[in-house]
Amino acid sequence: MDYVSALLPPVVMATFFICLVVTIVKSQGGPNKAKEDAAVDAALARAQAARQADGGSAS
Repeated sequence: MDYVSALLPPVVMATFFICLVVTIVKSQGGPNKAKEDAAVDAALARAQAARQADGGSAS
């Protein structure tokens, strides 16, 4: 019975991790992809504008 108690936590953690990865993969794309891409593009534009305002070179 000790082997069951020794194997249970890793099996539970592996199952949880697999479910997490599957959920992440399934949530990629879809109807919210354009909104997420727009948010990232806006954040990058703000960062670039702040860098140029500080006089840094945009390389």
